[in-house]
Amino acid sequence: MRFVTKSIYGAVLILAAGSASAQSSVTLYGVVDAFVQYSMNGPGTKGGPGTAYVPGSHTFAERSGGQTGSMFGIKGTEDLGNGLKAIFDVENGFNVNNGTFFADSTTLFYRQSWVGLKHDEWGQLTFGRQYQPSFIAVYPTDPFRGNEVLSPLAALDLAGARDRATLATQYVSGRTSNSIVYQSPDWRGLRFYGMYAFASTVTQPIPMTSGNMLDVAATYSGYGLFVGLAYQFQHGGQETASLGAYPAGTPLAGQPLPASTFSLVSTAHYTAALAYRIGIVNLQFNYSYNSPSDPPAGSRVTAPGVGTIAPLAALVHPYSILSAGATIQATPVDTIEFAGVYRNVRGVDDNTPGFEIGAEHYLSKRTSLYLRAGYMKNNGIANVSWPGMTAADGSKQVVAVMGMTHRF
Repeated sequence: MRFVTKSIYGAVLILAAGSASAQSSVTLYGVVDAFVQYSMNGPGTKGGPGTAYVPGSHTFAERSGGQTGSMFGIKGTEDLGNGLKAIFDVENGFNVNNGTFFADSTTLFYRQSWVGLKHDEWGQLTFGRQYQPSFIAVYPTDPFRGNEVLSPLAALDLAGARDRATLATQYVSGRTSNSIVYQSPDWRGLRFYGMYAFASTVTQPIPMTSGNMLDVAATYSGYGLFVGLAYQFQHGGQETASLGAYPAGTPLAGQPLPASTFSLVSTAHYTAALAYRIGIVNLQFNYSYNSPSDPPAGSRVTAPGVGTIAPLAALVHPYSILSAGATIQATPVDTIEFAGVYRNVRGVDDNTPGFEIGAEHYLSKRTSLYLRAGYMKNNGIANVSWPGMTAADGSKQVVAVMGMTHRF
């Protein structure tokens, strides 16, 4: 870590020197966010070839990034003349409560890292790890801004990586490595986005290889209205994960099964988003439908030492996510947020309704305090919870937090 720290400082000095010689603009920015959390995990079952009862629990913890992910970044531009600029942005995510990297300890710039060209009239073309157009289209319509730790919308989306009924159905992750992105200039509030990404492999938080991906989106913003439409298609990939627990009545009942490696099927994602501001109230709504292709006939999932766990088709189901809420600017320094969400998996007893309320009070332009409280009810084999929390099948989930954010 000392080597990494020195490398970061060295990068800042080099960029600053380049700024002086090439008349570039280089900015260091970031967010430091910490919160205290109470969570209640209701009782339920843990699935596998059979089921094992899981008792409920209550926990208190200190965590990071509840309002905005803790991060620091370096971004810059260089004027090349005739309306053309070179641009870049590299952005790290970290946990302020313990100093570790966020989500992936092997990746320095987990949040984004890209470089490209921007023209005043023709838009910009960038290369690297970048936000997906589908995420850009939905972001303004989530009262909790797609936060990876406490947004209920993000929790329902990321459930695709933990819910057995959709483990082989790919989900919209928000960011993509090895990508090329075109963003049009602003045409009277209208923008277009297009991304093509090559296959990539990660080892954390879940070992996974994703196939090539296409993502396109269009947004309009003006007169208090925001509209976003997006389409994403992911080619097949591969994932390694435990598919549940040993069945009740066996010596290892309730213990996780050995990890299985299985195919991820090609998946199409359709997204529509809408927001409209009326005075101090911004009404927000979004809906997405995730449509997987059929798995190869006879495909099965096995676990070492156990044998066949399930047909691959048991992990492949279409599902939808709906979110409706509002952001209220109660005073110049006080904001109230509310969102109701619903995830529904087709063809199986698996759905999760939930809601979350929040409030934020600004002590200054850079520093704020916030509160969050949320509830989710898993039905059937659903096991959704906020990221970083585990949930048994069919369990209730409750969370309440108090935190602080500082921006620089």
